[in-house]
Amino acid sequence: MISRSSIVLAPLAGGPSTPELAAAVSNAGGLGFLAAGYLPPNVFAEQLRRTRELTTEPIGVNLFVLEAVDVDDDAIAAYALELKPEARARGVQLGRPRFDDDWLDEKLELIAHADVEVVSTTFGCPAAETVARLQQSGTHVWATVTAPHEARAARDAGVDALVVQGAEAGGHRGSWRDDGEPVPVLELLALIDVGLPLIATGGIADRDGVGAVLAAGAQAAQVGTAFLLCPEAGTSAPHRSALHGGGETAYTRAFTGRVARGIVNRFMVDHPDAPSAYPHIHHLTAPLRAAARAAGDADGINLWAGVNFARAEERPAAEIVELLRP
Repeated sequence: MISRSSIVLAPLAGGPSTPELAAAVSNAGGLGFLAAGYLPPNVFAEQLRRTRELTTEPIGVNLFVLEAVDVDDDAIAAYALELKPEARARGVQLGRPRFDDDWLDEKLELIAHADVEVVSTTFGCPAAETVARLQQSGTHVWATVTAPHEARAARDAGVDALVVQGAEAGGHRGSWRDDGEPVPVLELLALIDVGLPLIATGGIADRDGVGAVLAAGAQAAQVGTAFLLCPEAGTSAPHRSALHGGGETAYTRAFTGRVARGIVNRFMVDHPDAPSAYPHIHHLTAPLRAAARAAGDADGINLWAGVNFARAEERPAAEIVELLRP
């Protein structure tokens, strides 16, 4: 299940993803994705229902697959202490750092009884029996990978295709562990040969970028940042403003405790040493980010964006699909 136009919408979890955006991309001949990440099951179910109201074309859903790993509790406590002045300045309490699996089982159950053509996964791959169960219900399964060993493991789990995420991509690295050296997308495509269709993502901002990954062996391009300024996207006002404001992107753990690429802002610069602990740090900083977003303060929120964010345009999603179409 690859989009008719070879254009796939990146999931864009955490706000930009909306039923309207996913449906608009699918209606334009791409494959629209709805991000299930961070959404309680009842909210996800409603967004899935709304997406299906807006399109009869194929759609995808993205899920987080998280595994509990040992974290440094002392480092988390030290980071919380470092953030206390931020909390006082915002007039909020820090959140409680903790692990959760983002309601994975509940979301899988919802998908099993819904009309979803593709499920993609981030941060890991479901067990082989879960992959098989989804496929038996008529859903294709794609796993996001950032290295050849992840690609081999996903193939062995029986997935249908791989989303190959290069270093240029905005937002969280989809790596299964919060480590390793990021590899540019064209180099990564050359490294992965496991006999599965490949969907390339990372810094793809125009038709030439799409053409480059297709020429390198991908069957489709997954694009996210180029859609952030669409009217259908749920991108916040300060995030939209930052996309117009120039600057550069860099990797950070400051907001969530997991490596992610965003436009450099004050919070990233002031907190360069956040520990690797996801979603613990995500929960810790959530009240800070919510307060900053409500205040319109782009210096206090995560401004996820790929390296070519300056090329994003304020156009309807259907026009973006057409501009990207090879």
